[in-house]
Parts: sequence; C-alpha cells; structure tokens
Amino acid sequence: MEPATIAEQAVFFVFAAMAILGALGTVYAQRVAHSMMSLIFAFMAVAGVFLLLEAEFIATIQILVYLASVMLVVLFAIMLTRRQILEEDFE
Repeated sequence: MEPATIAEQAVFFVFAAMAILGALGTVYAQRVAHSMMSLIFAFMAVAGVFLLLEAEFIATIQILVYLASVMLVVLFAIMLTRRQILEEDFE
C-alpha cells in the first residue's frame, strides 16, 4: 500500500469516529447546548468525509445548510422557548 492511501484511510477513520461520537453525544447529552455542539461536530465530520470523496459541492452544501441554517434555527428555538425558573420551584 502506498503511504498516501494509508494517510487517507487514517483521516477517514478519524472523521468516521468523530461522526459516530458526535451522533452519540447528540443523543446522550444532558443539556441541549451540549447536544447541539455534538451535532455540529457530527455534521463537520460528515462534511469532511464528503471532502475525502472529492465531493466539494456536497460538503459545502452540508456546511451551509445544516450548520448555518438548521443549527441557527434550533438555537433560536431553544432561546425563545426557554422556561424561566421561578423561586417557587426551589421551595
């Protein structure tokens, strides 16, 4: 095997591990903000896999659509529907 092929496989396994760990972190995170960060890492890893496949357009669309649009909408939805904690809850 050529060194370039070994390096490409190593980078693929790093991206694949990042995507799997990001997806698991999204599901199992206790806080919504941590879940969003894990989802961002998973999306970035998927975009990296697209770059390895030489599909730059799909990687760009992945980043622009999912990371910019969807994550921004989710962030605003979290901020706008956040429940206020009242002092009666602690009594």
